[in-house]
Amino acid sequence: MSLSRRLLAGGLALVTAGSAYAAFAGSSGASSASARKSTPSTLSRQKPIVIAHRGASEYRPEESRSAYQLAIEMGADYIEPDVVTTKDHVLVARHDNWLNDTTDVAKHPEFASLKKTKTIDGVQHTDWFTEDFTFAQLETLRLKERLPDLRAGSSAFDGVDKIASLDEVLQIAKDHHVGVYPETKHPTYFRGIGLPLEDELLKELAKYGFKGRNDKVFIQSFETSNLRALSKKTSIRLIQLIDTQGAPYDFVANHDPRTYDDLVKPAGLKDIATYAYGIGPGLSRIIPVDSGNHALPPTTLVRDAHRAGLAVHPWTVRPENSFLPVEYQQGDSGSPNYARAQGDASRYLADFYRLGVDGIFSDDSALAVSTRARVFG
Repeated sequence: MSLSRRLLAGGLALVTAGSAYAAFAGSSGASSASARKSTPSTLSRQKPIVIAHRGASEYRPEESRSAYQLAIEMGADYIEPDVVTTKDHVLVARHDNWLNDTTDVAKHPEFASLKKTKTIDGVQHTDWFTEDFTFAQLETLRLKERLPDLRAGSSAFDGVDKIASLDEVLQIAKDHHVGVYPETKHPTYFRGIGLPLEDELLKELAKYGFKGRNDKVFIQSFETSNLRALSKKTSIRLIQLIDTQGAPYDFVANHDPRTYDDLVKPAGLKDIATYAYGIGPGLSRIIPVDSGNHALPPTTLVRDAHRAGLAVHPWTVRPENSFLPVEYQQGDSGSPNYARAQGDASRYLADFYRLGVDGIFSDDSALAVSTRARVFG
C-alpha cells in the first residue's frame, strides 16, 4: 500500500493540519500525481529550490569540482559545499575535517606521521585531519567515493579530482550563475583550536558578490551560537540545521539541556526565527518512520515553521533503496543488489514538495528538478 493510501486509511485528521497536508493525503500514487499539477504551498508561494547536496554526489565523488559542475548541468539552483579549514586557514570543501573516507590520504607515506586521534564534537576519531595540512599538501590528495558499495558509477571517478578550495567552488557558482549554500562544519571545534570559520567564510563569499539577503546564498549550521553571531554580522540568509536526534554541539559543550527536539517545538521555532531565515531538518522530521522503516503520517513541522515565518529545506533525498522508507523502495528485496537499487525517490520527492517544503537537498539534482516540474509544471 502506498504511503498516501495509508494516510487516507488512517490519517484523515491530517486534513485539519493545513492545505499542504490535505493535498498530500489526497494523492493516491504516481499516476494521479503526474496528471495533476499542484500550486506551491511554500512560504513564498514560489516553487521550491533544488540544492545539490555536496554536488551531484550520486554520480561523482562528493564535494569535487566534477560533482558541482555536473549538478549545475542537471539544473540545480544551489550547490552545497561543506566548509572546513586547513592549517594555513584556507577554507576547503569537505564534509568533515577527517580525510580517509573520501580521499587517498592513506596511500601517501609522506603523510603517515600526520595520522592522529582527536575528539571532534565529543566523538573520537583516528584519522588524518585537514587542519594538520597546508592547502598545498591537501592538493596532492585525490578524491574517492564515500559509498563505493552503493555507488559503483561514482567510484569510477576515484582519483580524478583534487580537494577543492571554497574559492574554487564559489568561482564555479559565479561562472554558472547558480547559488551557493555553504555549511560551517564543527564550528565549536575549529574556534577552539584557533581556526574559526565564519569571518573567513564571509570574506570569501563577499569576494564573489554573495553579500546579503537578496543574493543567491544561504549559510547553514547544525550549531546555534555561530548562526546567532553571524546574524549580527551579515544579512545573508541563515539556516538552522536540525538533526533527527541529539543536540547541537554548542549546547552540549555549554551544558545546555535542550536538544533538537526542543528546537522543532513552536517555542523553539519562534526563537530560531529571531536569527535565522529557515530550518534544515532531517527528512524524518517531516515524514517520520517507525522502527521497521515504514513511513508514518507527516508531522506538522512544515506548517509550524511557516507559521513562525521560517522556510524549510529538508535533507537529504538519496535514490537508493537503502536510504528510502519501505513504501518507496522498489525491486526484489531478496536480491543481493537490493540495497543499491534505485527506489521510487521521485515519488518521495513529490510527497515532500506537496507538503510545502521551500527547498530540498538531493544527491540527484536531475531527479529533484524533473520531479519538481512534474508536480508544479
